[in-house]
Amino acid sequence: MAIANLHETLLSYTLRKNYLNVEITNLQSRKTLAAYSQADSSSFKAQDEEELRRYFKALYDGDEEYKCKYTDYTQIPDFEEEMDKIAARYNDELADLTAWETALDAQITTDSAEIEEINAYMESIKSMLSSNIQGDFNYGLNG
Repeated sequence: MAIANLHETLLSYTLRKNYLNVEITNLQSRKTLAAYSQADSSSFKAQDEEELRRYFKALYDGDEEYKCKYTDYTQIPDFEEEMDKIAARYNDELADLTAWETALDAQITTDSAEIEEINAYMESIKSMLSSNIQGDFNYGLNG
C-alpha cells in the first residue's frame, strides 16, 4: 500500500513538473514577443522621427522667412516640441513593454524554482520507493 501511495505521489509531482515546463515555454515565447515588440516600437519611433524631420526640412526649405530667421530646420520652435511628443509616446510604450518582460522573467524564475523543489521531492520519493521495494523483497526472502 505504501508503495502505491509513493507511486501516486511521484506521478502527481511528474504531472506538476511537466505543467510547469510547458508554462515556462509559453512564458519564454511571450518574452520573445515582448522583445520583438520593443524592436518594433523603436523602429516605429525612428520612422516617426524621420517623417517629422522631412516635414520640417520641407517647411524650412520652402519658406524664405524661416531661412532668414533660423540656420537649420531643427531650430524651428515646434520641431523640438513635436520630437518630445514622439519620444514621450514611445518611452511610455517602452516602459510598459519592459514592465511586461520583467513580470515574465519573475514568473519564469518562480516556476524554475518550483521545478527544482519538485526535483528534490521526486528524488526523495524515489529513494523511499527503492527502500520500500528492497525492504519488501528482503522480507519475502526472510519470511
